[in-house]
Amino acid sequence: MSSELIGMQNSHPRLTQLVVQARERAGSNPLAIALAYPCDALALHAAQRILRSGIARPLLVGPPDLIQRAGDEAEVDVRDFEIVASQRIPSDAALSAVKLARQGAVSALMKGSLHTDELMAAVVNKDAGLRGETRISHVFMFDLPRYPKLLALADCVVNIAPDLMTKRQILDNAIALLQKLGISAPKVAIVAALETVNAAIPATLDAQALVNMAREGAWPGAIVEGPCGFDNAISIQAARIKKIDSQVAGDVDLMLMPDLNAGNMLYKSFNYVGGGDSAGLVLGATVPIVLTSRSDSLQSRVASVAMAVLASPRF
Repeated sequence: MSSELIGMQNSHPRLTQLVVQARERAGSNPLAIALAYPCDALALHAAQRILRSGIARPLLVGPPDLIQRAGDEAEVDVRDFEIVASQRIPSDAALSAVKLARQGAVSALMKGSLHTDELMAAVVNKDAGLRGETRISHVFMFDLPRYPKLLALADCVVNIAPDLMTKRQILDNAIALLQKLGISAPKVAIVAALETVNAAIPATLDAQALVNMAREGAWPGAIVEGPCGFDNAISIQAARIKKIDSQVAGDVDLMLMPDLNAGNMLYKSFNYVGGGDSAGLVLGATVPIVLTSRSDSLQSRVASVAMAVLASPRF
């Protein structure tokens, strides 16, 4: 194991295992990833770690002078990377990165130091973007100290108040990702405020409908239950106390959140209260997209790229 991976191993070992898995998948020919507007030290430290980990080959897309300045600040030698020049405007770097993906020159995108909306505006552009056949959505994979395996949450970032058919497409994307990660029969909990159907709480009605879709074969191999309260999804003891007969409780792989408010608060609680860390990925475009926050750890950034490698249509 490389020193780069050893450095990450002790904090959240399941995220490290994603990196190991991606490096094995990449082999001697790692895929290229466009890092859009990498004009700060955080972005270049991530690029350096990604390159050294052997999981992908970052292309730095942005104004060369600002990239060089950030490299000097970060003490990263930018000569180790191919630089694709753009204008100094962040949105131009986003358009250039998307163009590289459309041309097949890169197999994934990663956000640098530009704003999320600047990158995603280029991605969803109707004429020159990267829209795929399904709705764009986001998945987090969490490594939690008190949970025995990786746990996925969707959608905590992109879809604000998804209706039933949007939730179906979020599940399409998330279940397909889990199966690419080697989880052939993912256990899915459709999370709501309570575990019974209540017409006053639309999320419970959506959960019932999604479970019916699963029974009709919408997601072969997946086990889908809902509505599930968070407690009985995450804890077999809670489910037993409530006399809930479940194949998912305490062993859930994916939680579908009712809306962005609930999802956003839960994922931040996982990180800041629960001691977790995560890899995140935008799905549904023609290439996987890594959206990072300035507060993300270096391990999170590298593990997110690893997940993009594993999700790539190239493999």
